[in-house]
Amino acid sequence: MVSISWCLSQKKGIKISSPNENMSDSYLRMAEESIGILGRVEKSKIWTATTAYYIFYYSLYAMMLRLGIKCEIHSCSLELMKKLLNDFYSDRDIEMIEKAFSARSDLQYYADRPVDDRTIEEVRTYCKQFYIKTKDILSKITESEINSVRETLIKIKKE
Repeated sequence: MVSISWCLSQKKGIKISSPNENMSDSYLRMAEESIGILGRVEKSKIWTATTAYYIFYYSLYAMMLRLGIKCEIHSCSLELMKKLLNDFYSDRDIEMIEKAFSARSDLQYYADRPVDDRTIEEVRTYCKQFYIKTKDILSKITESEINSVRETLIKIKKE
C-alpha cells in the first residue's frame, strides 16, 4: 500500500518542482488527443481501457504539473489525488480513476482477470467528464490554492 510519505521517498516518486502552466497545457492536449482516439478503439476492451485510463491520467498529471508536482509512479499520483486534491476532485472522481487504473492493469498484464463490459463503458464515458472537470479546475485555480497543496506536501515531506 502506497502512502504520500513513501512516495516522497522514492526515486521516481512524488517530487516538488516549479508550477508549470505550459507543461500542464501539454498534458491537457494529450488527454484531448486521446479523447479523439477513443471512438476508434472501442471494439477493443484493452485499448478502450488503456486509452480511457490515460485520459484520466493525463488530466490528473496536468493538474499536478500546474501545482508544481511531478511523479512517475502512477499509484503515487493516485494517492496524491486522494489525499491532497480532494478539494478539487470528488469521491466519485477518485473511484473512477482507480477503476480505470485497475481495468487497464488487469487487461494489459493479467490475461486471467476479466473486466466486465459495464466497467469498460463506465470508465470510457466518465474519463471525458473528468477531463472537462480538470480543464475547468485549471482555468479557475488560484495561487492560494496552489500554495496550499504545495505547503501540505512540504509539511508531509519534513515529517
